[in-house]
Amino acid sequence: MDLARREAVGAKFSAEAMKRAQALTWDATGKIAAIIKPGMRESEAIAASKALLGTLGMDRIWHPVLIRFGENTLRTFSERSENDPVLGDDDIYFIDIGVVFGAHEGDCGFTRTTGTDPEMQRCADDAKRLFDIVHTHWRTEKVTGQALYEFAKAQAEALGWVLNLDIKGHRVSDFPHAIYKGGKLGDLADTPNGGLWILEIQIAHPTRAFGAFYEDLLV
Repeated sequence: MDLARREAVGAKFSAEAMKRAQALTWDATGKIAAIIKPGMRESEAIAASKALLGTLGMDRIWHPVLIRFGENTLRTFSERSENDPVLGDDDIYFIDIGVVFGAHEGDCGFTRTTGTDPEMQRCADDAKRLFDIVHTHWRTEKVTGQALYEFAKAQAEALGWVLNLDIKGHRVSDFPHAIYKGGKLGDLADTPNGGLWILEIQIAHPTRAFGAFYEDLLV
């Protein structure tokens, strides 16, 4: 499939509407983080997040609200959480939401910590740091999606983390993007254009049972 077909959009698509949807999704994610506290179960955090999203003027949720605590931060989007853990006082978690605003898909995620564990904090910080490094590489070098994730893997290792290559990014667009069948960003043999692809970074600690996640729109 050629790049034009992978990057197809609908008649109602607007680059400005995409940016607005992403900005509103980031705002929503920040509001969700503010209500997640130690002592909550993962399921409670997800239920509270869905209730909050319902007050923010969204059109709909386009992918399940994903919140992972502790060891579940190692699990991919398609994997179910193990048990229903309680967030500890010295813990790590991430949020991943996909929400439609103005008929366009926003999708973002980030990792936070609840305590002072230095490795957890560094992991959370480095997920964002690695995203920024990879994003800049795409903007300056105009590499393919495949090369972008090869670069991300090497950069993750240089920082002391293991990149989860089962998570390779994906299309977004006017809702629903799934009809365009863009595939995974990390499998793309062409250079992706801005405003249409989500770059996902999921890293794992090399020896401890936790990881971190960060995603945003390539722009």
